Order: sequence, then C-alpha cells, then structure tokens
Amino acid sequence: MSRLELRTPNRTHIVMEELYKDLERRIESSPPGLCPVDMSRAFLELCHAQTCGKCVPCRIGLGQLNHFIKDVLDGNATMETLDTMEATALSIMESADCAIGYEAAHMVYKGLVGYRDDYIEHIRHGRCTCTYSQPVPCVALCPAHVDIPGYIALVGEGRYADAVRLIRKDNPFPTTCGFICEHPCELRCRRNMVDDSVNIRGLKRVAADFAGEVKPPKCAPSTGKKIAVLGGGPGGLSAAYYLQLMGHQTTVYEMLPKLGGMLRYGIPNYRLPKERLEDDVNAILKTGVQVEYGKKIGQDITIQDLREQYDAVLITIGASTDKKLGLEGEDSEGVMSAVQFLRNIGKNIITDLTGKEVAVIGGGNVSMDAVRTAKRLGAKKVSIVYRRRMADMTALPGEINGAVAEGIELQTLKAPATIDVDENNHVKGIYVTPQMVSTIKNGRASVRPTGEDDIYIPCDVLVVAIGQNIETAHFEAAGIPVSRGKILTTSTGAVEDMPDVYAGGDCSSGPATVIKAIAAAKVVAANIDEYLGFRHEISCDVEIPEAKLEDKIPCGRIDLTEREACERVCDFDAVENCMTENEARQEAGRCLRCDHFGYGIFKGGRETLW
Repeated sequence: MSRLELRTPNRTHIVMEELYKDLERRIESSPPGLCPVDMSRAFLELCHAQTCGKCVPCRIGLGQLNHFIKDVLDGNATMETLDTMEATALSIMESADCAIGYEAAHMVYKGLVGYRDDYIEHIRHGRCTCTYSQPVPCVALCPAHVDIPGYIALVGEGRYADAVRLIRKDNPFPTTCGFICEHPCELRCRRNMVDDSVNIRGLKRVAADFAGEVKPPKCAPSTGKKIAVLGGGPGGLSAAYYLQLMGHQTTVYEMLPKLGGMLRYGIPNYRLPKERLEDDVNAILKTGVQVEYGKKIGQDITIQDLREQYDAVLITIGASTDKKLGLEGEDSEGVMSAVQFLRNIGKNIITDLTGKEVAVIGGGNVSMDAVRTAKRLGAKKVSIVYRRRMADMTALPGEINGAVAEGIELQTLKAPATIDVDENNHVKGIYVTPQMVSTIKNGRASVRPTGEDDIYIPCDVLVVAIGQNIETAHFEAAGIPVSRGKILTTSTGAVEDMPDVYAGGDCSSGPATVIKAIAAAKVVAANIDEYLGFRHEISCDVEIPEAKLEDKIPCGRIDLTEREACERVCDFDAVENCMTENEARQEAGRCLRCDHFGYGIFKGGRETLW
C-alpha cells in the first residue's frame, strides 16, 4: 500500500511565487499614459517566453505578431500590416494548443479592435497619442490634479496648515474629501511595487483635522465682472471659490436652506459630520462669495433674468432627483426615493423607524447610505435588494463591509418584480425574481432569471436607490440643448449659441463623484475667466520639503480605524477615526516622492499654478 507524504513547498516554488507577486505589483503600479501598442508588445513577449514552443502557432505565430508590432513602433508598418496582424491573431486563437498562446493572440486582437486609432497614429504620423502629461501617477489619476506628494511631505513634517493651503490650490474641500473622497489616486500608487499604496485620503484627513482654521488666500483685485452660479453643491461652490479668487464677484443661487448640495443633503452625518463640511463652506464664503438661498431656477428666477443681470452664468445644479423603478404601486405610502429619504435627514426631518422592516433597492454608495441610516433610525431589520452579485455592486468595498458589520442583510441576485400594497395604499412588501449570473459583457457579468418562483420580502418602508437624474425642464424651455437628461456643452463647458452660459459637473456629465465635480469646476472657472477677457493664474507659495534619500524599506499601510459597530449604529457620530500624529508621520514616510525621483525630476513632477 502506498503512503501519502506531507510535502512542503521547496525553495524554488516559494521564490517563483514571490517573483509572480512582484510582477503583479509592477503591473498594478504601471502609470497612466503608457503607450497601449508598446504595452501589447511587452505582454506578447512575456507570453511568448512562457509557451512550451511545441506548436507552430505559438512558436512561430507569436514571434511574427511581435515582429509586426515592432514594425508599427519603428514606423516601418503600413495599413496592410494591421490587416495581416488581425488575420494572424485570429489564426493563432483558432489553432494554438495552449491557453497562453490563445490569450496572447486574443490580447493583440482586442487591441487592434479596441485602440486601432493608436496603431494608425503610429503608422501615419510616427507618434503616440498617449504621453506623460503628468508623470506622477497619483496626481495624474486625481481628477482635480491635487499636488499629492507635496501635501504628503508637508504632513510628514507636521506642517498641516501649509498642507491645507496646498490642497486648496486645486481642491477647496480638503476636509470633506478627507472624509468621503473615493481616492482614485491610490489605484496606481508606485508604493504598490514595494508593499501597498499610501493611504492618501487618510493623510488628507490628518491635514484637515490637525490644521485648525486656515484662512483662504487673498483675492485678486476686482475686475468689475459679476457671475451667477446655479447650485451650491461641491461643483458650484468650487467654481465660485476660484472665480472669486480671480477677482470676479460671484453669487451662488441655492434652492435649499443651506449650502453643500448632496454633501449636506445626501451624505449622512456618520460619514461626513456637517460641522466639518462647514469648515470648507465657511472658508469659501470668506473669499467674498455671496449667496441667495431659497431660489429655484425656473420657479423663483429664470436663466433669462440671470443673463441680463450678470456677465456670465454657470449651471451646476447637480443630480438631485431620483430614478423610478417603473413598477405599479411605486407611488404608494411607504415607498420613497433614497434622495428624498436622505435629504429629509439632512433637513433634520427625522422618520422614526423603530421596529419596522426596511428594504432598499440598489447597490451603490447611496443605497449603503440609506440602509445604514435606516439602521440608525431604529429599524428592526434592514435589507439591501440587488439584482446582481455583491462583487458587482458599485459601492465602495469599505461601505459594503461597514453595512454588513452593522447587521444589514444583503439580498443579492433578486430583481424587483411587484410591489405589494395593502387596502390603505401602504406598502407591505416586494416580490423579487431570483436571478443567476450569465454572460460577461464589457467585463461585467450580466444576469437573467433562474425560472424559479418570485420571492416575497416583507417591508414597512421601501427605499429606491437605483440612480439620480437632473431637472432639465426649465433649461430646455430656455433653449439650452439637453440630451438624455444632460445639458450639452462644448469641451470648454460653454453652451452653444449662448457664449455667456456655461455648465459643469453632474448636470453636463451625469452623476459622478465629488472630486470629479470639483475638477470640472476648475476647468469651467478658468474658461469663464478667459471668456471675460482675463487669464488669471491660481497658485500657492507653500515651499515643499526636499525629498529624503534614505532607503524605503517595506512597511505596512496604516488604515483608518472605525468605531465598534455595536456602538456606532446607535448614533450619527463619525464612524472613522483619524490617525495619530505618529501614525501620520510613518504613513507619509512611505511615499516614494515620484514628484522628485524618476520621471518627476525631468518631466515636471509639480504644477505650481493653473
């Protein structure tokens, strides 16, 4: 009888696994702006080296594809080369004996279809359309292009007020973003090559928490120009801030009692304490921005009125209305939109949900805000109903995990079918159709019904969180072009045939993140300034600490801790805890200072003005 032996991995296997992990980290850290044609060549050569070489499609075909790509990069290819490459790739995909050969050829084929323009640009003009306009990955991936290495270095030296001043050059909401920014800057952080990305959002929170009150910079001399901004959300306030700094008198028209838009009336206090939002809003108002509260466009004032009174009008109304399910009974009592539900909380209109069962439809950040808010309002049971898998949810992983920790039930792969209403027209529950994952489309698994009977989920309150819309009726009536619920503008943000009217943020791009709204505000503010005949520059005179030359040894990332779930569900106080100063210094020390080393030193790692 043979005996089984307990075998431990030998040294070779361990080293090879480490090498694969290193390669994976380097791929993850590849900066934006790399030439896709050259990347295809690099991956093709890697795959070619991994094949066994026994079959002709891999041994000869992949080598031939590599030769063609090099011809493209060297300027020796023609348009016929692309057709030959496509035919060769398809032939290899159909005849290769191993998965490596197939996937390598498939990658080239997808590139020929997906970014054919880049191949054509190389062939016809001998140049690449993808260049390093910003060589520092975190800055390149920040929509507002905040000087991230700069403020991290300032936090590392304890210069918190200077860090806030530097952030405000590109983002007037440092405190707010320290709490709720989705931090796309961390995705390609080069620290990933060593261990893990730097906690950039956490360090922004440190700067805001330890700086105290930081006064805004002085405004430029008055230009005598007046600008109206419709909407007091992050986009509108950001644009107003920069326009006021440029010397233009700016007035914000806000339909609600307080400023902040969805920051105040859409994000719960436990994620963004409103007194901390006030820190950013007050700093903006101290520049001299004026505000008209309780004024709704199309009702209290019209675009025509504003065009007569002001030199330019900026529309930044945001996505403040909800999308409908389209089911019968959606207008019954107890059914509400997540936008209205959260806005009531922001207005301090508290609904007592003690002992009630609540169901929230949707899988985004807004639905997570709704379910966690319902839990804090005393609901006995709170469920998320989502037609896809948890892995397909668009909410941040931290928000999903936070909801689960607080006792929220996830009802996934269940599509809303029918709303059950009692004789008093009050919601009793919802029937959902079981779903199963199906074909993958655009990198995301689709779903289809399993064929099983519908499932009944009882609920006293049904909250719909499947998306947001923009109120566009008045703008259409005023002659402003609107398509698919969005205001149409040129690349500068201007409305065609109305040179003094601009639009930016959610109303022109569709619902997006706070940092994207701020980025759009920067662009449109600069373009309005130029339309008025000026070319002001926004700068910051904060001196950035010199990069240190010591070795960067592997060191774990410091994440922000959270209050215990059993404690935090009882109130609306902030969930996250800030780092200590010692933790912040260590985390700031993990930054590799790409603005100084590598490409940053000779390709311009820092933009001092815009």
